[in-house]
Amino acid sequence: MQKAPALLLTAGVVLTALTACSPAPGSDCESSVRSGDASNLVEATGELGTTPTVDFPTPLKTGTTEVSTLIEGDGAPITGNQLIEMSFSFFNGTTGEPIEEGAYTQAGVYLPSQLLPGMADSIECATVGSRIAATMPPKDAFGEEGSAQLSVGADDTIVMVADITGSFLEKANGANTPVFQSGFPSVVTAADGTPGITIPKSEAPTELKVATLKTGGGNTVSADDRVVVHYTGALWDDNSIFDTSWDDGTPAVFSLDGIVPGLATAIEGKTVGSQIIAIVPPELGYGDQGSGAIPPGSTLVFVVDILGTVG
Repeated sequence: MQKAPALLLTAGVVLTALTACSPAPGSDCESSVRSGDASNLVEATGELGTTPTVDFPTPLKTGTTEVSTLIEGDGAPITGNQLIEMSFSFFNGTTGEPIEEGAYTQAGVYLPSQLLPGMADSIECATVGSRIAATMPPKDAFGEEGSAQLSVGADDTIVMVADITGSFLEKANGANTPVFQSGFPSVVTAADGTPGITIPKSEAPTELKVATLKTGGGNTVSADDRVVVHYTGALWDDNSIFDTSWDDGTPAVFSLDGIVPGLATAIEGKTVGSQIIAIVPPELGYGDQGSGAIPPGSTLVFVVDILGTVG
């Protein structure tokens, strides 16, 4: 797995590299960061997605984070805290020396909330397919102390050149779909996408049951895809949550052959942007062995938001 330089992030790498699926473009995104004298001095040559040749005069100083668009993308703008696919390089603005380089041969996937403040501000409203040049003062990068390990002094401006090559949905955005099958748990979704699940006080179904709560208009998930999802798993017997990706806001990515068979069957053939609910009997879940907080013989309920696919 290609790892991004963890010292450049506030919380390390989120996911392995993926080919992203972008949400529909918006038209009202307005960034809080503007171009300026410093960012306009940064030049980068080379094709998008390949390691660029970067040039700027030194020493380069800025009192605020600035960002200039070097290549304008025609994809969706980056909004909120959605996962993005990005390659980048960092440079010391005082010396011109590279600090650490992101992987231009295999992009990383990040949540903006886990990046340095100046990085997150710089990518806000940038469109997928863009290359940006950002200049960040110490307060928006490594702080007043700098970073001795990276040879960044307390007064050094940070220069970043980044290629934004993809984005993922924050939550299912498909059309609400009535569920006509009886016996399903009820699901109420909060504004941020977090589902609440209420399981009926009845005997658990003995076979796999799947329903679509929202129908998305994106790619169809195939058996050999990897999927990016938000999910919540509950136990039928006591309605308790045994696992959820919503607690820390970080979506999960997995291959369908790496999860319990019932959930894999439920997801395959669904479209990106969909939210589904699956009732998984023990033989298609964790069987008589159980797993962690899941007792042996448990019937499981999953609510899954399908955010993207990876071929």
